[in-house]
Amino acid sequence: MTHNDPAKGSQVQAEVQAGRLLIVPGDPGDRRRPAESGHPVSPPTMLDIAVASGVSRSTVSRILNDAPTRVPIAAETRERVNAAARRLGYRPNPLARGLRGAATMLIGAIMRDFSDPFFADAIEALAVEATNHGYNIVVGGQGRWQQGLSLNTVLETRHCDALIMVGDLEDQPRLLADLRDSILPVVALWQGISPLEFPTVNPDDRKGTVIGLEHLVGLGHERIGFVSAELPGNNTQREEAYIEFMRDRFAGPPEGYVQRVPSSLAGGEAALHELLKLPEPPTAVSTSTDISAVGVLHAAYRLGRSVPAELSVVGWDDLAIASYTIPGLTTLRMPTHDIVAEGVRLAVELARDAGASREPCVAYFEPTLIVRESTAPPAG
Repeated sequence: MTHNDPAKGSQVQAEVQAGRLLIVPGDPGDRRRPAESGHPVSPPTMLDIAVASGVSRSTVSRILNDAPTRVPIAAETRERVNAAARRLGYRPNPLARGLRGAATMLIGAIMRDFSDPFFADAIEALAVEATNHGYNIVVGGQGRWQQGLSLNTVLETRHCDALIMVGDLEDQPRLLADLRDSILPVVALWQGISPLEFPTVNPDDRKGTVIGLEHLVGLGHERIGFVSAELPGNNTQREEAYIEFMRDRFAGPPEGYVQRVPSSLAGGEAALHELLKLPEPPTAVSTSTDISAVGVLHAAYRLGRSVPAELSVVGWDDLAIASYTIPGLTTLRMPTHDIVAEGVRLAVELARDAGASREPCVAYFEPTLIVRESTAPPAG
């Protein structure tokens, strides 16, 4: 996970909440910065590229638009033109391309919730992966409490080549219906237990939970509690994986070992209070989110329970905060970049090949266990 400049992050967040954000490679601020003379910098044109590469403007147009030609254009000429375009920083106008019926090289991303810190990393990964394929990302989305949104309200799609849905949208039936009816190909990421309606890429929630539990059992823990923090779309796969694991290994979790709480710091704190009231409290706690795990760590500190000497804690997601807690949080790293890379690859494939199948399918990516200082063998 990368760390961004807070000021730029705030600016991006403000632009996103305002409605739409176009993410392009490089620093948009640099392109908006006036020249030293005080006059705006004019963007390079096809004519500039033609002069720089020593060919006609029409040849530049055919090469950059990948248009068919009666006489083949030499590979050396294509490379010279493309090199000049890169050197001059030329970027095509997607709206003009769309009006001509050409690909706009834009992918629309519909975000479930801009207020969730997890999705900041997803947006960054989308921008990087789209750039790798020669595309830009246009981002639209909703606030946590907005309801009844239409697709046109969230994102102007007329100039997009494909759409990527990021997060479960089952609580937005109108928006979901618009996506079903879209003539553009749609790819879905992080769909949890939602019905499979589009080509989809998901994390393997069950496998990740089991990896964390295997780590605790390997350290010698048997009394393992679970903080089932609420996930989008009422996704219960992580809790179900915990219950199945405990049944297979220890004939099931003891009464009260599953604590269902909101995914918040307060939720994690409340869960540990309840777990420690039990006649035989757990020596380790697995959680379904990092946020709730941090709440568990805070509660342990306030209650005088040493982590990991008296209580081991495992999170889920590997948010940036996980490496800054004291002690550092052992957690499951979400395969964000793998999921996004596959989602963008699918979107580009569908955009470029009208005959490619849009039938619902799903690909899973396993998380990675990141071991830090919050887990250790049980005392005694």
